[in-house]
Amino acid sequence: MRPPCELVVRYVLPAFRSLVARELVSRYHFSQGAAAEKLGTTQASVSYYLYSKRGTKRMTQLESVASIRSLVSEVAKGIATEELAPMDSLLRFCQLCTALRNRDVICDLHKDAAVLPENCDVCRHVTEM
Repeated sequence: MRPPCELVVRYVLPAFRSLVARELVSRYHFSQGAAAEKLGTTQASVSYYLYSKRGTKRMTQLESVASIRSLVSEVAKGIATEELAPMDSLLRFCQLCTALRNRDVICDLHKDAAVLPENCDVCRHVTEM
């Protein structure tokens, strides 16, 4: 059985990082290498985020939530202007997870990825811990 946190690490965080990388490159004119350095990843990963056809469903899901779009913009701007320290950026990623759990996005993803009982509420209990 896959716990919801595994799905966040495997699907949600890369999609969020992809959205931030895309904004850094397109809006703030970062090179792929500079964006990668700020995000703690490789230039190849940023290139993959920008040009890959895979993972677009998750990115579209995240982009459809206004508060997530706002958080992406906030993180990208903070990184670009150096108003956000690396630890602050990390905290924003954690806030994303909490926001998605509160909106049942993680729960829906969990139900899509695993066979769960109809009355499953694991995602809500994990949030309360």
